[in-house]
Amino acid sequence: MKQYKDIFIDFDDTLYDTRGNAIISLAETFDYFSLDRYFDDPEKFYDSYWRTNIDLWSIYNKGEITRDYLIVERFRRPLSEGRGLGNVTEKFCLEVSDKFLEFCSVKPGTVKGAKELVEYLKGLGCRLHICSNGFHEVQYKKLHACGLYDYFDTIILSEDAGANKPSEQFFDYAFEKTGAKPETTLMIGDNYNTDIVGAMDAGLDTLLYNRWDSSFVPPRKPTYMVNKLEEIMKLIK
Repeated sequence: MKQYKDIFIDFDDTLYDTRGNAIISLAETFDYFSLDRYFDDPEKFYDSYWRTNIDLWSIYNKGEITRDYLIVERFRRPLSEGRGLGNVTEKFCLEVSDKFLEFCSVKPGTVKGAKELVEYLKGLGCRLHICSNGFHEVQYKKLHACGLYDYFDTIILSEDAGANKPSEQFFDYAFEKTGAKPETTLMIGDNYNTDIVGAMDAGLDTLLYNRWDSSFVPPRKPTYMVNKLEEIMKLIK
């Protein structure tokens, strides 16, 4: 088994239970703004939010829209489906977004096995580096809230890199910031297109945490693939 000196690892939905925490925060946001005045069924708002959010993040990761557009639009679309809300202004969307991110940033929930994994990797002597497309002001708060911040040697965020994963610029910045070498670095992530493809193009070994679809067959085979974080500790010695 190859020994790795550095581990690049995605944060959202790989270690941090972003979706689970966001589900709770979205309900809190719905209640805070009394959106039941406009939606007979809150599930209509939630479903629209998730469809919109997934769509926008996919485009954002390709660098086709800005962070500011994503923040406004992911709430403008679902809010526009409400009854009697009228013209949904950018100001209101930003108010809703700010409160939602405030709720999100204090949630402590991690993916099952996340803390055990980072403790194990640190015990092997690996240097650990977060590689994330998440927003700067939110990611640090979430890292502290879930108790994982102190495990990491470096936090690499797309806003600092000036480009998103999977771009070459992001990984060039990560190498420069960490001093890691591609031949002794492993990238771990749950998103094949964002985490794995870019890392393969950058010459890294890759580990796909395939938590969303056990039947998924990657077009390009990663070095490793697991369905649970606990399995990683059996692969990396």
